Amino acid sequence: MAADALERQVPGISCQGCIGKIRRAVLVEDPDAEVEGDPATKRLRVSARLSDTQLDRLLTDTGFPPQAMASFSAEASPAQAATEAPAASRGESQRLAISGMTCASCVRSVQEALAKEPGVESATVNFGSHTAQVYGHVEGAALIRAVENAGYGAEPILDLREAEQTRQRNDAREYRRRLRGSAWSLALAVPLMASMFVYHPHPVGMGRLFWALIGVLTLAVLLGPGRHFFVNAWKAFRHHQANMDTLIAMGTGTAWLYSMAVVIFAPWLPMVAHGIYFEASAMIIGLVLLGNALELRARGRTSEALRRLLDLQSRSARVIRDGEEVDVDIDAVRQGDHIRVRPGERLPVDGEVTEGSSHIDESMLTGEPVPVNKAMGDEVHAGTVNGKGGLVYRATRVGNDTRLGQITEQVARAQNSRPPIGALADRISSVFVPTVMIIAVLTALAWFNLGAEPRVIHMLVTATTVLIIACPCALGLATPISTMIGVGKAAERGVLVRSGEALQIASKLTTLVVDKTGTLTQGKPQVTDVECLDGDEASMLALVAALERGSEHPLAAALLAHAEQAGAQAAEIRRFESVTGGGVKAENEAGQPLLLGNARLLEEAGVDLASGKAQASELEEKARTVVYLAIDGRLTALFGISDPLRDDSVAAVRRLQADGLKVIMLTGDNPHTAAAIAREVGIDDFRAGLLPEDKHAEIERLQQAGEVVGMVGDGINDAPALARADVGFAIGQGTDVAIESAGITLMRGSLHGVADAIEISRATLTNIKQNLWGAFGYNSLCIPIAAGVLYPVTGMLLSPMIAGAAMSLSSITVVSNANRLRLWRPRQEASS
Repeated sequence: MAADALERQVPGISCQGCIGKIRRAVLVEDPDAEVEGDPATKRLRVSARLSDTQLDRLLTDTGFPPQAMASFSAEASPAQAATEAPAASRGESQRLAISGMTCASCVRSVQEALAKEPGVESATVNFGSHTAQVYGHVEGAALIRAVENAGYGAEPILDLREAEQTRQRNDAREYRRRLRGSAWSLALAVPLMASMFVYHPHPVGMGRLFWALIGVLTLAVLLGPGRHFFVNAWKAFRHHQANMDTLIAMGTGTAWLYSMAVVIFAPWLPMVAHGIYFEASAMIIGLVLLGNALELRARGRTSEALRRLLDLQSRSARVIRDGEEVDVDIDAVRQGDHIRVRPGERLPVDGEVTEGSSHIDESMLTGEPVPVNKAMGDEVHAGTVNGKGGLVYRATRVGNDTRLGQITEQVARAQNSRPPIGALADRISSVFVPTVMIIAVLTALAWFNLGAEPRVIHMLVTATTVLIIACPCALGLATPISTMIGVGKAAERGVLVRSGEALQIASKLTTLVVDKTGTLTQGKPQVTDVECLDGDEASMLALVAALERGSEHPLAAALLAHAEQAGAQAAEIRRFESVTGGGVKAENEAGQPLLLGNARLLEEAGVDLASGKAQASELEEKARTVVYLAIDGRLTALFGISDPLRDDSVAAVRRLQADGLKVIMLTGDNPHTAAAIAREVGIDDFRAGLLPEDKHAEIERLQQAGEVVGMVGDGINDAPALARADVGFAIGQGTDVAIESAGITLMRGSLHGVADAIEISRATLTNIKQNLWGAFGYNSLCIPIAAGVLYPVTGMLLSPMIAGAAMSLSSITVVSNANRLRLWRPRQEASS
């Protein structure tokens, strides 16, 4: 009895690597299980001898807890299953712009607020872009209320271009506000600090009036430029949370309150307790705001790749309506509209040419610099640039449905995703601020009870310094900033990374499995040899034309093109059947069985291939793929098909090997042809004569041997192997299926794109680790120093002002280090 097919909605699925993890866990329980998933819709289909409860527990233990679920019989088709699934199981995506976040703890607060909202399946908040991506069935107004109740601001992002423009305006306004606030704060603090070296009156007599005036001015700084620190700290406190604003508000507020208490009660306090720290409060606010402004300016450069993609999208189109040409806004273009494009103009939407011909520059999509000729019936894409000819074309996809729209959306989504390494920062930030507050209290108690005189002054300085220097700004920026730049840099090279997880796993690959046809070769095979063993060539080509006219396989296209060039008219056939990994079957008008395909197909049908063995061997020695035709159980003809290597395959394979990857070729072709191709490109390890399930099994074997495996294929025929691999690379021209299914999609048909992706991922992960180590190291080193561990040796304590400057500098350092990724170049360019 067949196992039931269980379908689940799994919000945590972000790429084929996630599905691979789930598959491995399920196969441990049931070796015969089948697991399929679609990262785009977050749906998982499992055919296994597992109950509903067992599957749910297994998914949860693996780290992918399911949401809604539905059970379908194994006989139901995937299309039926999708139709019958309840609407609640298909989550919608919403994006929000978040304001008011200042550190990693803020990210956690917003994320928790969104996740708790009824109907939300998953929520991801990105500190680098200050956006949130929410999946589920929930009103946008409810999400905004949830964020506002947590003490932050939110607004919906409907259009990416408009959202980017709004973000730039908001960032520019916020940059000016912080810079202005910093200037006001430092204008008070710097003269006060300078006066300490010339004249520093005691808070008695006329000195009390002086310090009272300074206290009022400092209060104006705290309630003016520094007001948002206290407001946000109060909001966090009301929600039983703590963040960076909490630490700054506590530190500067404590220093001001203590100083004001000294001014008020100075006559009754001992001289050793007359320390005043108004300038420290003002200086800390000024330096933190200055650091925030510089960080904001540096952070603005991280989304350049997304802005460039958005700039490729036209804002208007020339539409032909009722016989007249009118310029309309791009949002007003509808599917089916006819659009005129003049020479040199950028195409506004995807479509099909109906009039004229021209050469179109598609380099922004494919990376290929040579313009492509387009004529009637050809497909054209938004964002590409028309040459010297004029075109009229019918819109087939508009708005976000265009290929450029899909690419832009995927880049934005990937930039907002987090690699698994980012979970480390999340876990630490969840306990970081409360821990720092406890350390500050313990530091104060230690100095008050055990410290040197003046104890109260030392207690205040150390506790304040610990609070200020330990702000986790750098920690919150460490992962998202590098991810945004890395994903953007990859997009510039025509590499679309689906998620942060795919980016991280790609950096760990040890073995790369490549398909032959269309990957190492051009994918445009041609018939070079025809060997007739029985009958005339014309009648055989008529049968070939009939057998292959319904197939989309590259070899079928080559045979069909050869038959058409020879003028063959398709014969009448019946009982047509396609055999996966083998070829096709049918019957002619006389009822005789027809077989067209590889040797395995004919041998399994009992056809004797001895009569064509010599010819087949000769063709295979010349690196030809041999296709056999049998009529009524007799071998009738052999066709030799050649698929030339890509011009850059040899160089790309060498580059991948230089990157430390073991390259293995898997192909369904015969061993002789496979050996010739492998030898030509420099691959030592290959497997030939494989069916799609054999490729899947080979990748599984490599994984069980401890290899981290990447698979390069076309995204459709190699779907089982791509899904099984730790990272699937869909190579080609970026078809919709590939974009939605692969962990990484390559917009140009070259293995250099795979090398680019792996090198970018390694550079990004190295950068993230540098940032995390820097942030962790900064806090690990500075907190003990701020607490005064060096006082017995140096006799000095770290000033709260220096702590404020150091805290701001740490964030700027992390952002600056992440921006180094913008200078990244591929290995072969860097070495040239």
